[in-house]
Amino acid sequence: MAAPLGSKAHADASYTLDEQIGFILRKVSQRHTAIFTAAFGSDLTAPQWSTLAKLHEMGPTSQNQLGRLIALDAATIKGVVDRLTARGLTETSPDPDDARRVVVALTEAGRAEAEKGFAVARRITEETLAPLDATQRAQLIALLKALS
Repeated sequence: MAAPLGSKAHADASYTLDEQIGFILRKVSQRHTAIFTAAFGSDLTAPQWSTLAKLHEMGPTSQNQLGRLIALDAATIKGVVDRLTARGLTETSPDPDDARRVVVALTEAGRAEAEKGFAVARRITEETLAPLDATQRAQLIALLKALS
């Protein structure tokens, strides 16, 4: 007769939650999110910051392409852009080559907000990676990029 579900006898002795990649990544993500929130406060969410930073890097970009570049689906990037536009940080216009596309660009205020945020974002990265030495930091980034 099989052991009842949830009993110790039923548990797979070779499985330890604390050793699973998903569990570890979630804990690291929670720590990073707490650091991000403490640094940016309620001024910007992580997706809003990513949007400003990527637009600063790339210049005006179609909304769909922008979403792909920062790993947000179409509905989510639209909401992010709408909120940034309402705050005067981005502006949208029809793509001159394809009226079905929306082009997103930083306003002057958005450019200033992005430039102000770069130092904050660097500190967030430093604090997140603080437990690691320089070699470990480079290895971690390379390994995570390989998984993404």
